[in-house]
Parts: sequence; structure tokens; C-alpha cells
Amino acid sequence: MNDDQLLRYSRHILLPEIDVEGQEAISAARALVIGAGGLGSPAAMYLAAAGVGEIVLCDGDTVDLTNLQRQLLHSEASVGRNKAVSGRETLARVNPLTRVVAHETRLEADSLPALVAAADVVLDCTDNFATRHAINRACVAEQRALVSGAAIRFDGQLSVFDLRAPGNPCYHCLFPEGEDVAEMRCAVTGIFSPLTGIIGAMQAAEALKLVAGCGEPVVGRLLLLEGLSMRWREVRYGRDPACAVCADH
Repeated sequence: MNDDQLLRYSRHILLPEIDVEGQEAISAARALVIGAGGLGSPAAMYLAAAGVGEIVLCDGDTVDLTNLQRQLLHSEASVGRNKAVSGRETLARVNPLTRVVAHETRLEADSLPALVAAADVVLDCTDNFATRHAINRACVAEQRALVSGAAIRFDGQLSVFDLRAPGNPCYHCLFPEGEDVAEMRCAVTGIFSPLTGIIGAMQAAEALKLVAGCGEPVVGRLLLLEGLSMRWREVRYGRDPACAVCADH
């Protein structure tokens, strides 16, 4: 790192758990952020501010006026534009030292493995189970760490699936695909604006910890936030030995 970088990231470097080595790891890292909406906005902004070397921002949707209540990557000038492109411009203003690649098309199962394989950490900031399971399958196959967040109404959740290590559970172990689970969308049910900021920022924190190799990631633990009372619960879970996705890995 040069003198400007040492100064810019000095508050990280002062932390003994990160220090120069951890910040160098962050600066050399490549993060794949899938979803540039309510969760992806704070997650990507904190990753950029922290100095992640490259962020690949994926979203095939366009910005709608209703998004602006919580999706801080975008502004009124972005309405009608692709979210990944709009987000790339915002992140360039946050930190011009971070390279941002905008992936403007909706991800398909056959395009995920290459993107996941090229990343050091993957952040699932999407809002539907089909995409979440596709991301999980790619992370299992490529042995990549996955940081998963969700937010709806006043309720949020967070967990980490560190698939680099054998024996760790995957997303399918916790939420088996095909189960009769009600899928809620904020367009119908609503969402409390700061909730996405809380969960998205925590996703960035977990991703940075994984990259820098510090602290204890939220592996095997599901954190649940009830935003109206601001109470947290923790549910512990393990790997399913009969998991259809990760058992053979």
C-alpha cells in the first residue's frame, strides 16, 4: 500500500485484529455482490469504503421510484436505469480505489459458477429462494464463502456458510429447497427502510472478517432480528448429512 492508502485505511490498520496484513488482504480481495437493492446497497458501500480491491455487482433490474426509500446506491436520477450500472457510479464516488464491475443481466444457473469461482467471498443480497439456492449450489461447487442476508417487513436474518471448510453446513441444510415456505416480497408486504441497512451492513462486516481472517464468522448460527422490539435471537444449526447439495462435497 502507498502512503495515501495507509492514511485512508488507517482506522482499520490501527485494529490489531486487522493491521496492515488484514487490510492488504481486503485490498487484494474480490467480492461478488448479487443484488444491488436494499441489502446490496449498504453491503457494497461498506465493502468499497473498506477498500475491497474489486466488487462485482450483479443485478438485472432497473431502478424504480419505490426503491429509493431504502436502496441507497440509487437516486431519482437513476430511475429507469440498470441497478448494477447505477450502483457502480455510486461506489466510484465512495472509493475510486475500488474497481467495480457491473453485471447488468439477470444471473442464470450456468453463469453463476464462473462468477463465484473468481470471487473470494460471495454476498447473497437477493430476495427469492430460487436464486438463493442457485447461488448456494455454485458456492458449494466452487468452495466459496457465502454471506446470506434477508429482510422483510420489520424482520431480518443473517448467516454465513463458509464452504471453504469441509463439514460446514450450506444454505440448503438450513432451508431445504422444495419445502413449502411462503415467499414474501416487499412490493406486497412492505419493508422498514433502516432494516435493510442493518442487515446489509452486517453482511459487509462478515465478508470483511472472512477476507481479513479475523473474528468469528456467523457459521452454523442464524441471527434473527425483530425490528419492532429490536430484539435478536440466535438459532444454531449443523450440516445435514443427507443434504442434496453439499453431502457429496
